[in-house]
Formats: sequence, structure tokens, C-alpha cells
Amino acid sequence: MSQPRASKLKLQHRFQPLKRMSKWPIWADVITRLSVAFFLVGIVVLVHWIDRAGLKDSHDGHISFLDVVYFTMISVTTTGFGDIAPVSDRSRLIEAVIVTPIRIMVLFIFVGTAYNFVLKRTWEKWRMARIQAKLTDHIVVLGFGISGSEAVKELIARGTDPACIVVIDQSPSRIAEAEAMGCNVLQGDASNDDTLIDVHIARAQSVLVSAGRDDTSILMVLTVRHLAPKVPISVVIRAQDNELLARQAGANNVINPVSFTGLLLAGSAQGAHVADYMADLAAVGGKVQLRERPVAAEEVGRSLDQLASGGRGLRIYRGGKPYGFWEAETQKLQPGDTIVEVINCETCEAD
Repeated sequence: MSQPRASKLKLQHRFQPLKRMSKWPIWADVITRLSVAFFLVGIVVLVHWIDRAGLKDSHDGHISFLDVVYFTMISVTTTGFGDIAPVSDRSRLIEAVIVTPIRIMVLFIFVGTAYNFVLKRTWEKWRMARIQAKLTDHIVVLGFGISGSEAVKELIARGTDPACIVVIDQSPSRIAEAEAMGCNVLQGDASNDDTLIDVHIARAQSVLVSAGRDDTSILMVLTVRHLAPKVPISVVIRAQDNELLARQAGANNVINPVSFTGLLLAGSAQGAHVADYMADLAAVGGKVQLRERPVAAEEVGRSLDQLASGGRGLRIYRGGKPYGFWEAETQKLQPGDTIVEVINCETCEAD
């Protein structure tokens, strides 16, 4: 591509800001503010009605309930036409001590509402742009279908802050669902370079891909790997023939839900509790959990069955190659090893 054309395409790119759901819905905020304002106005109406003898109407000399409501409204809004005025000392004291503070509170409520609808929205966009600019060590989820949404729920259940998760999907309903969970969201095409650049994909901790179609998922993996050569990528692939393609595209982990279901079925055929234990390992709600972590400094030189965490070591990865607990390489852990262990969930929560 020529330099002028590349510059033109870059100029055409429109930055897409992230969104995150507010903890307090706008409609609830508005109803609450209006309710408080009308309650305060009602108090002033009641006070003026009780003390109506201290008011003077220059029009007909008679103070009716309508006159009280009218006087309250022009008093609270500081309009003050002068046709009705407090004349007794008590009425003036009430205006100074009771009505004036309420008037100030009502004005603050309406000013605050205007702030929420105008200034706060501008502030929120600016704040999210700042958060987006500083995104780092976050988890990016491409596709929020069944697998993607379940993955996010599991991450949150394991203690991941939803604010550290970025979800990209083209479906407005799925985006709304992810936003309701507290995640940062971006509606767009996750196979597009610009979309991934907007969420700083190269600074992500990991990327989870689940587009619903193998060809789309593989395209997303290719795009991510092109933009982020070192970021770990996990992808859901449903056809076994496409697993190799996904790995060649750059995926570090390829998960086939069909194959996993087959493992559970086969395990249940060989024993009543095998499938239960496999599901227990995979979910955070079980008694045990699989965990991958780097070797700790105090574990260097020990064997895999002498872990400081108290977990059961199953496998290590050294130089990209796996070694099982029965192999000689696991008898002496080295710096840079990655450990796969089984821990109980109480230990996980304590960590």
C-alpha cells in the first residue's frame, strides 16, 4: 500500500470509546431527584398554608390554597412578582429560616440534574477515554455468545474485576448484557484492525476468542496475532479439522467444546465419578480447581510434588515443552518453569 493511501485510511479511522454501565440508572436518578424536589416543595406549601395569615395578597386581600401554591412556586423559583408577600414577623422568619434553605436545596437538585444530563455525560466520556488510553494487563473477549458470556461469568466468579475485562461484539443485545455485568464494552467488528487497536490489544493480558463460527474465530486470531505477537490467545473451535488452522493462525490454546463433551461422556462410561471430577476441575464452584502459574523462587530446586502452595503438581512447561509429574525433568524445578497444579478452592481464595 502506498504511503498517501495509508495516511488517508488512518485519517478515516474513527476512534471508538469504551462504555461501562453506571451503577445508578439514569431513570432512577431522575425519579429520585424529582421526588425529593416535589417533597420539599410540598413542605413549603404546607408551611405557607399553616401561616397564610401572615401573607398579604395585594390583588383581593384573600389568601386561598391556590394563592399559597402560587406563592410557593414563585418563592422557590425566586421569581417574586410582589403581588403576594409575607408581612408579619413570623412569616418573614419562616421565609428566612425554613423556605430559603429549602429553596437552595431545590435549586441544587435541578442544577445537579442538569449536571448529570449534560456535564456528567461529557465527563464520563472523557473519563472512559482516559481509562481506555491507559488500558493494560486487561482481558479482551472477542464474541459474547454462549461460550464468551460463560467465560466472563467464570472469570468474575474467580475474582477478576469486571473493569479489567473488555468485551467486543457486533450485537447490541450482547453488548448490553456484558455492560450490565460491569465490563467495558465496544460494539464493533473484532476482526478489524482499528477496533482491536482501540482497546490496546498489544497491552492485553490475554485474549479469548469465541465468534460462534470457526472461520470468523480464526480470522480474529490472525488479526490479534498480527497486532499483538506476544499476547496469549485462547479460541473456541467447534470442528476438529479447524483446530490445526487455529494453531497455525497463532492461537496458544484451542478449546473444542465438542471434544470436551466427548471426554465427559467417555469418563462417565468408565466410572460414575470421573465426569463429575472433570467438571469440578473446570469450574470455580467446585471443591478443586486447576491453576497455571510460574514457579516461585522458593520452589526452584524442589520437585513437583513439593510445591509451596500445597497444591498437587501435575505438569510443568519448560521451554515450551510439557513434562508430566512422572518424568525426571519434574524432580528439579528451574527458574522460568510454568506449573500446572490442582488446588482446593479454599487455598485459591486465600491466595
